[in-house]
Amino acid sequence: MRTSTGATHFSLVYGMEVVLPFEVEIPSLRVLMETKLEETERVQARYDQLSFIDEKRLATVCHGQLYQRRMKKTFDKKVRSREFCEGDLVVKKIIPVQKYHCGKWMPNYEGPYVVKKAFSEGALILTKMDGEELPLPVNSDAVKKFYV
Repeated sequence: MRTSTGATHFSLVYGMEVVLPFEVEIPSLRVLMETKLEETERVQARYDQLSFIDEKRLATVCHGQLYQRRMKKTFDKKVRSREFCEGDLVVKKIIPVQKYHCGKWMPNYEGPYVVKKAFSEGALILTKMDGEELPLPVNSDAVKKFYV
């Protein structure tokens, strides 16, 4: 059983009854019982099995959606949203480049910068204090507010 789906992969594709290849050569009790059924009974049993698969798949989809919702809720407990507005002062994280790497004494942040525009998905357009705009937008994960 998988936690995310609540069912095995085999049951979602082929049904609940598994017949191994060696069971066909050396008949098991289950295979013998199925061969003694009449043709109409066997077809009806197979039809019932196939209709049960659709119900099982639907239940599995619902279970998967509930599982995803539960996982999102658990993850979102630790997420702290940060809102940036135009005019906020921020400092930008420095991603170390090897040719300028100064070891542990290298500063972690540079700035301050002014937020020129904040987009809904977390992208920020920053400008320097003198009004010069940075060439690329910055993700809000790479900045933090600067307090004077």
